[in-house]
Amino acid sequence: MGFSTAEEVRRYIGGIFETAFADPELGPKLAAVGIVLAVECTEPDARLVIDTRSGIVHPDGPGAPPATATMAMSSAVSNAYWQGRVNLPMAMARKRITVSGEIATMLRLAPLSRKLFPVYVERLRADGRDDLVVA
Repeated sequence: MGFSTAEEVRRYIGGIFETAFADPELGPKLAAVGIVLAVECTEPDARLVIDTRSGIVHPDGPGAPPATATMAMSSAVSNAYWQGRVNLPMAMARKRITVSGEIATMLRLAPLSRKLFPVYVERLRADGRDDLVVA
C-alpha cells in the first residue's frame, strides 16, 4: 500500500529531508552537495523542491527555487527507497526512477540517505503507519 494523499508524501518524504538537514552530521554534508532537487511523485501526485544549500523543503509552487536536478517516481517507490528497499542504479536502469539535470551531483546524495533509512521506518511506525512499511 502507498500514500493516499499528496500531503502524506510531503509529510513523510519531505519530513525525512527535514530530519537530514537537522542532523549535525548530515546537514553540513547535504549543504556541501549544493543541489536543488525536485522530487516528483505519482500515485498520488506530489512535487517537493529540496534546497540542500539552505536546508529547506519547499512545496511546489511560488517561492520554490528552480530545481537543478529532478527525480521522478511513484510514491510507492519513494517510500520503499527510504526504507532501503530500492537499489537506486537498478531502479534508474529499469525506469522506475527517472532523473534529469545535474545527475552526477544528485547521486552524491544517495550515500548520505542510508543513515536515514531506520529513522524513516521508525517514523512510519510511530505514526501507526505499518501499512507503509515494506516487508
